[in-house]
Amino acid sequence: MRRSKRFAVAAGLSAAAVAGTAAAVPAASAAARTADAKVVPVQVTGDPAKRFNLVVMGDGYAAGDQAKFRAHLDRHLNDLWTLEPFKSYRAYINVYAVEITSPESGVSCDPDLSSPRHETPLGMAFWSGCRKDGLQRLLVMDSSAAKSYADLVKGTTAGNRQIVALANSDTYGGAGGTYATASGGNAMSALITPHELGHSLGGLEDEYDYYQRGEPGGTYSGPEPSSVHHTLLTERQMRDQKKKWWRWLGERSESGGVIGRYEGGLYSSRGVWRPSAHSMMKTLGYYFDQVARERMTQRISSKVALVQDHTPNGSPVGADRVLWLETTHPTGHPLSVTWTVDGHRVRAGHDLDLSRLRLRSGTHTVQATVTDPTDFVRDPAIRSSAALTQTRAWTVDTRVKTPPDSVPLDFTAATPTDRPVAANGVVYAETTHPARKAPTIDWRVDGRRVRNADRDLDLRRLHLRDGTHRVTARVGAATRAWTVDARRPTVSYELSKPAEGVRHGGHVFDGRFTMRLTGADDRPGVVVPEFRVDGDGWFNYFGWPTDSSAPFLFTENGTVIDHLTYGKLGKGRHTIEYRATDSAGNTSKPKRFTVTLR
Repeated sequence: MRRSKRFAVAAGLSAAAVAGTAAAVPAASAAARTADAKVVPVQVTGDPAKRFNLVVMGDGYAAGDQAKFRAHLDRHLNDLWTLEPFKSYRAYINVYAVEITSPESGVSCDPDLSSPRHETPLGMAFWSGCRKDGLQRLLVMDSSAAKSYADLVKGTTAGNRQIVALANSDTYGGAGGTYATASGGNAMSALITPHELGHSLGGLEDEYDYYQRGEPGGTYSGPEPSSVHHTLLTERQMRDQKKKWWRWLGERSESGGVIGRYEGGLYSSRGVWRPSAHSMMKTLGYYFDQVARERMTQRISSKVALVQDHTPNGSPVGADRVLWLETTHPTGHPLSVTWTVDGHRVRAGHDLDLSRLRLRSGTHTVQATVTDPTDFVRDPAIRSSAALTQTRAWTVDTRVKTPPDSVPLDFTAATPTDRPVAANGVVYAETTHPARKAPTIDWRVDGRRVRNADRDLDLRRLHLRDGTHRVTARVGAATRAWTVDARRPTVSYELSKPAEGVRHGGHVFDGRFTMRLTGADDRPGVVVPEFRVDGDGWFNYFGWPTDSSAPFLFTENGTVIDHLTYGKLGKGRHTIEYRATDSAGNTSKPKRFTVTLR
């Protein structure tokens, strides 16, 4: 098995690995002082009762540290929105910050067991809760206190939210279980959060081949793992038995290389296999591979009902009325809505005007099926589950007459208008629902009408030219307007001084060099650069693990930091590609340069 280049390895541990650590948190933090907290909506895409709610709170941030907490949160979210499936399903997610004023600045046992203990509202602590037998990077908290603070966010429940707690710390660490934790200010902190969400939200396990860093994990001796991304089966057995990730085998992995069978995982170095050389659940900086991404898509979608509302169906309706659905609206693609009458498919969007069908006298059955056609899912059991497919049915009786109503035409929900949308995104709008009239939205781009658009305007099919565009939607006298950012960000690179000048289009270095990537955009907001080497997976550029302001260092054998190797490149000629994603979600076209390490 060819071993791919590895630039970084992830931080936290799964729920199974952290079981029992919460008891080590100081008891003084158990009574949450919720009066000292403030709920700040960061991103609201809809009613919290109908959305997946990410509730992010800080610990160890004193009164003078609240600006730092907001900056840490912004950085974590900026990275999260560049990663799939969070990028495509951003419209499913509300984000609320719970700003908790701590009486002390910092968290306990940071960075050493001999470091001070702090009395903080969440009692966050490294070393598995200040345990002598704990792991430094394992950052735990008082779960009951976290729940008390999360309950301040009205409309959220344990079933529709995910708690993430950030520690006021620059030390590398986090944990994933029922709730997720991450250090707020480490150079790699923003990458810890999606990894821990893989545990807490996705139920994914670690793909580490060690438990204690620097110590091989030994040989796995258990039964076939229940984890969707670990197996004892060979590739042939997976295909023959149609188990595990057999549907993805042989495809280029989203995290680099090819989906296949790579030894190591579940803290064992031998005897168990994972799908990719370095997906996010093994190596911070890379993407979720397809196997993990499918699970995360399922879990995010299961927190949000595809059908948000619909025409009441408890009793027969008349053949002279309009049936309607309100659905969720992914950012990256529209959902599919199909209607059938007595089993025969009819053309319609989110509304079905029954009066146009001229139904024969009697009763009829109308059914609407909403499906998410995302390419992120291949398992038919997931596709047909309530997370990605839902149906609603009505009995239509031609003897029933629908009384007229005076419901005014208006918008009831829409893509947020307070930030630009990407040129490859989807803009949506929902309207009121007069019983006998199907509202038609007049969509326009730069003043030109767009035809065949229902509740969703898929900007991808318009192929908008570079620049800024204006989208408007009108129904009745109501209007909504959005700015479309169709300009990709730019990114530049800066290398340390080469041993020779540029030769044959490449740079020549003796044993080592540094690379700094700088992203820029024509609009305010964070630009997230990334790079890949020799066609491997795209890797988040975060600076250097010990200093986010320092450039990334490449050497022949890499640099060992806390038993992990960063920047191992090897001698010879290499191609480095680089690109960036802006705050609207636009990704620049990759550029490249070559280096020779001699």
